Amino acid sequence: MTDVLFQPTPTALAQCQLTAFATEFGQRIGQDFPNYASLHQASIDHLDTFWHTLWDTSGVIGEPGDIVLGQRTMPGAQWFPKATLNFAENLLAIGQAEHIALINVSESRPDSTLSYAQLRQQVMQLAAYLKQECGIRAGDRVCAYLGNTPEAIIGMLATTYLGATWSSASPDFGFEGAYDRFGQIEPTVLIAGNGYRYGGKDFDRRDVVNALREKISSVRHLISVSILTNLDDLPDAVNLADIVIQDRPAPECVRFPFNHPLYILFSSGTTGKPKCIMHGAGGTLLQHMKELRLHGDISEQSVFFYFTTTGWMMWNWLASGLVTGATLVLYDGNPMYPATDSLWALAEKYRFTHFGTSAKYLSACRKMGVNPAQDDLSALRVVFSTGSPLAPEDFAWAYQNIKKDMMLHSISGGTDIVSCFVGGNPWSPVVTGKIQAANLGMAVESWDDDGHRVIDQRGELVCTQPAPCMPIGFWQDPDQARYKAAYFERFPGVWAHGDFCAIDAQGQVVILGRSDTTLNPGGVRIGTAEIYRQVELIDAVTDSLVVGRPVDDDMEVILFVVLQEGVILGEDLKAQLRKQIRTNTTPRHVPAHIMAVSAIPYTRSGKKVELAVTEILRGESPKNVTALANADVLAEYQHIAESLNRT
Repeated sequence: MTDVLFQPTPTALAQCQLTAFATEFGQRIGQDFPNYASLHQASIDHLDTFWHTLWDTSGVIGEPGDIVLGQRTMPGAQWFPKATLNFAENLLAIGQAEHIALINVSESRPDSTLSYAQLRQQVMQLAAYLKQECGIRAGDRVCAYLGNTPEAIIGMLATTYLGATWSSASPDFGFEGAYDRFGQIEPTVLIAGNGYRYGGKDFDRRDVVNALREKISSVRHLISVSILTNLDDLPDAVNLADIVIQDRPAPECVRFPFNHPLYILFSSGTTGKPKCIMHGAGGTLLQHMKELRLHGDISEQSVFFYFTTTGWMMWNWLASGLVTGATLVLYDGNPMYPATDSLWALAEKYRFTHFGTSAKYLSACRKMGVNPAQDDLSALRVVFSTGSPLAPEDFAWAYQNIKKDMMLHSISGGTDIVSCFVGGNPWSPVVTGKIQAANLGMAVESWDDDGHRVIDQRGELVCTQPAPCMPIGFWQDPDQARYKAAYFERFPGVWAHGDFCAIDAQGQVVILGRSDTTLNPGGVRIGTAEIYRQVELIDAVTDSLVVGRPVDDDMEVILFVVLQEGVILGEDLKAQLRKQIRTNTTPRHVPAHIMAVSAIPYTRSGKKVELAVTEILRGESPKNVTALANADVLAEYQHIAESLNRT
């Protein structure tokens, strides 16, 4: 195996939680596991035993029942049909009373902490208020317009403790973006902050909250959070800080069916109004226990950080870290303010053991010359990266500039499963440019257009067997028509995730971009990530976007680049880019046009928005610009499209 960047030691292998689980699982099926590939295959071959073992070894509080998987068809698989549990009860059960549960770091307020005892007390007080004063019952919706703060975690736990359904959006969404999400699901309670601070600048959100309350007729109660203390609080609202210091009796803990609605998450909304994706409590709990404990090796001794907003599914993943008894670090602000190495300084200050971020952030650190190794990162064991494919040079940079003796987990999944299909694990080496393997219990393959499995070739990422993390449905989709169309139309009975990937003979995975934006010049399918990998090697380029433009009966590839300050896109640089792409991919990957732009459009969770630009180049209006963090940049692409159409 070439390009191995990290190999776990025998001591690390013996001590990790995955090894303890594998021993128990192996005893139940009468099998030993010489490597991760054999363990993964067994988790697929013995699906029922695998998930039942996970329930038992994870100490899930609840009744599993005597059936693991009833109906096995996709969609419609029935997981633990007789089980009952309470999601919040499980998240709050492990942490020791005086152990720090949450460290709050924010641009808006001084750093603060909450112990597990304090967290439980505040959750129970809010749950009692929601039940007694707001009339919240199982199945009601509670929405939060908040950043990544303790109040969001408290709100989620109190809501799900009562069996109500939680949904959140970050306050950088304007009114239209928030309304497109919350307006669809008819919440009874809205928890909202008065504003937020980002990059040293205050953003007043009181008018947005008032407009949401007025427009969403189902909202009967507003709970306010004073994020910006220099602003007045929200009018006609009860302050959360006043609720959590009360002394109401804790509501009775009720355990609900396995698929009881837990979360409503939203798709990016770049093709129209965001899809409202419903996730069940049991599937989310089991999947996150597996990923955090077995794959990430997070435990009570861990300090777990993930840079995220409440509008990204990684916030839900981070929140589930409580089920391990670990300390979670919540950060609300600009990751590169007041300095480009601010997050790494936090890692030193609070002794992070697990540091989670986006591939975009790691790439930015590399290009800005950030050197995390100058900080004391002796506690750091794992770095998680997701949001987009992690380029090979960023793998190398991480081991040269962060730490040599750590696991770098490039992970990939999505809002659709509120978790991962593929990722890292403590047993496998880290290889440049590749995700280590499919996650346990996930029957992931790469398929060609005819539905045949392919090795070392580009194909569609599919899951051939059900997993409990798959959505329980879409909101207001009673016959599941939209749900089936989203994942099961292309290959009936098989989940097609919408990612283009390649899986090698060792099971290592490369994500090649979204298949709905896959390029097809001359009838040859190309993943955009293949081009990004080459472009990002050019120092003059700080960011890029690749899209396809229909021309007659074919498609031409267009590359947009953002350049370093002072760099001009001349013919020499264009030639260098084309040569880099042609040499390391194929002539079909080479763009027909290379154009400099001031910025690349991104979603609020940090993903490039290829589709909006593709629609503009087709002469269409983008479906939903409220999903974008910087929709104003699309005007520049509109001018370019008009110019191309004139030539």
